[in-house]
Amino acid sequence: MENIRTVTIVGAGLIGGSFALALRRAGFPGRILGVGSERTLARALELGVIDAGVSLEEGAARGDLLYLAHPISRILDQLPEVARHIRPGTLTTDAGSTKRTIVETAERHFPPGAFLGGHPMAGKESRGVESADAALFEGRTYIVTPARTEDMEQPLVREFTVWLEKIGARLLVMSPEQHDKVVSLTSHLAQMASTALGKVVLDNMYSTNADYSTAGPGLLDMTRLAMSSYEVWKDIIATNHDSIVNALDAYIDLLQKLRDTLGSRETATVFEDGARLARLIRSR
Repeated sequence: MENIRTVTIVGAGLIGGSFALALRRAGFPGRILGVGSERTLARALELGVIDAGVSLEEGAARGDLLYLAHPISRILDQLPEVARHIRPGTLTTDAGSTKRTIVETAERHFPPGAFLGGHPMAGKESRGVESADAALFEGRTYIVTPARTEDMEQPLVREFTVWLEKIGARLLVMSPEQHDKVVSLTSHLAQMASTALGKVVLDNMYSTNADYSTAGPGLLDMTRLAMSSYEVWKDIIATNHDSIVNALDAYIDLLQKLRDTLGSRETATVFEDGARLARLIRSR
């Protein structure tokens, strides 16, 4: 039985807008409401991303599925209000990049099984509803982080995960704690490394009076993430600080060993192991 007939997108930007478009393309027949700024909602309506713009209170009261897609700090602020206005039997999920703090906060306000943490491993450097893309989740891992294993058996949760599969996502279930540790390595470390690389090259290029046209495709690839906004990343850092520090410590330790043994057999081993990881993630 189809229980999700109205979806409320709280934050109809890149991720929320893409989820709405992906649902439509996958055949979702119901109504999609949007919550956000007046400008964003007007643009989302113009682009056909949502059917109507509503307040957070109205969207929480009308939605069968609430999809929270604002930055982490906004999600944390919105959880208590959403919980006050939802109807019994409603499912709320989020798309925040860290999970432990969000799920712990939701557990204080929502009935058991009424909230499911989520993190689509998809995105773009550009933001806003204009960048929304119905194909954004295709072939991408979508992590869900239930507070309890049995939450995955809730009817609305099962229906939601069916829609995730219909939009082309690859479902992965893990605990909020495991999620934050894993993504500190697979996502957050990559951002910090890219940002630091950009800063090192920028500072040292000044001293050599070199021409930036000497930058090859390797530097272009490695600094793509450096274009990301700190306004987005400051919430991620604040809610996953310890795991990111641990990942950075491991990276710094290896860089120091690579520096000290440069050109030795140890260097060859680092190259071999790094290439092995690169092949593994490309063969998924």
